[in-house]
Amino acid sequence: MFNLKRYTGMSLLGFILAASACKVPSIIQVTENKTVPGTFGNSQDTVNISTLKWRSYFTDPNLQNLIDTALKNNQELAITLQEIQIAKNEALFRRGPLLPTVSAKLGAGLEKVGRYTSQGAGDASTQIEEGKEMPDPLPDFVAGIYANWEVDIWKKLHNAKKAALTRYLSSIEGRNFVLTNLIAEVANSYYELLALDNQLDIIRQNIELQKNGLEIVKVQKEATRVTELAVQKFQAEVLKSQSMEFDVLQQIKATENKINFLLGRYPQDIPRQKGNFLALVPAAVKAGIPSQLLANRPDIKQAELDLAAAKLDVKVARAEFYPSLGISAGLGLQAFKPSYLTKIPESMLYSLAGDLTAPLINRNAIKAEFYMANARQLQALYNYQRTLLNAYLEVSTQLSNISNLEKSYDLKSKSVDALNRSIQISNDLFASARADYLEVLMTQRDALESKLELIETKRDQLNAVVNVYRDLGGGWK
Repeated sequence: MFNLKRYTGMSLLGFILAASACKVPSIIQVTENKTVPGTFGNSQDTVNISTLKWRSYFTDPNLQNLIDTALKNNQELAITLQEIQIAKNEALFRRGPLLPTVSAKLGAGLEKVGRYTSQGAGDASTQIEEGKEMPDPLPDFVAGIYANWEVDIWKKLHNAKKAALTRYLSSIEGRNFVLTNLIAEVANSYYELLALDNQLDIIRQNIELQKNGLEIVKVQKEATRVTELAVQKFQAEVLKSQSMEFDVLQQIKATENKINFLLGRYPQDIPRQKGNFLALVPAAVKAGIPSQLLANRPDIKQAELDLAAAKLDVKVARAEFYPSLGISAGLGLQAFKPSYLTKIPESMLYSLAGDLTAPLINRNAIKAEFYMANARQLQALYNYQRTLLNAYLEVSTQLSNISNLEKSYDLKSKSVDALNRSIQISNDLFASARADYLEVLMTQRDALESKLELIETKRDQLNAVVNVYRDLGGGWK
């Protein structure tokens, strides 16, 4: 037997499905390229210093205490930890729509309709008990439980939950990246401070040397061996060095405050060994192979997770084109008099409904959201490729830097030794009138500059091994 209602319902369902499915944009499939060069140079050694814990890599007790304090108090790290909590709660929030929404209702109301209406006329003729009309105005008492549930036909809700969970994991990698950079920044600032301390000592030693030279020149002027010009030249060099002393003192203060900022505290002294800075030996560097960056660098893993989340966002946006199936149900008691609520089944109410809805008019807005999700997916892909490329180049640059700094330091050390000998020679020659004061001044100036440069090179060496440890992904484990 032909059922018109069933045929009409199936036709309407088919129309909704056909209308919602027509011209659905396709997803742009993207795949990240994880290919990197086989080595950083000629070495095939897989030993990698990034596997070392930072306490094993940085052995200076004062530096270890500073890093410990920074990990506890640094505000940027604290902000990142809150971002993790936000992402975690977002993941929990996205789980909600997968389950039915169940709510309880307990209510009371009062309604008065016009007598000369269909509802009012009908109510007047209805009797609940013999000789009693329905109350007017009509009270309404209800107690019930209601549920609504969207059936996740197209995995839209599941993909949204997975995207939120992926971003939570990404936020953890972001925290690890902050840890790595924070440890490196504290270490670099600490070595900067040690270098400035030693530069200050060198400048003060040079001031004493120049003052001695000034006294000698004054004596020679009285003996008419030199003129007032020589005295003023030596005096100017002393004043210049004294000015440099205050410049370095200010740099020391600024560096101390930078470290205190990283440690999340107000200015105070930074404990440190002010011994022979040039005697410090940079840690041995083992870079491993480039493919290890994929597992060790937090920023690479974060970019990879962001790309995975962006891919899921595209699937969620595409699912908006398709119809959604919602189911709602209710069960409870309802009556116009509280005493009637206990009369079951007369006062019982229940409902069960399902609806299939599909977008028809607002498809342009859905398309726009889909295309934005696709664009964000491509952005995430390019960001991943850029992050991977940058990681490799950073390590390559630091390895080259370490090698060149070692050679530069050896040459500058020899230069300092030669200039130290030339200072004594020039002083002896000047005392015997075999060299003029300008040669003495230039020798002292060249020696000072060479010593300061040697300290800067040592600092750069120590910073380079800190940076390569960071660039390899060390410090966060």
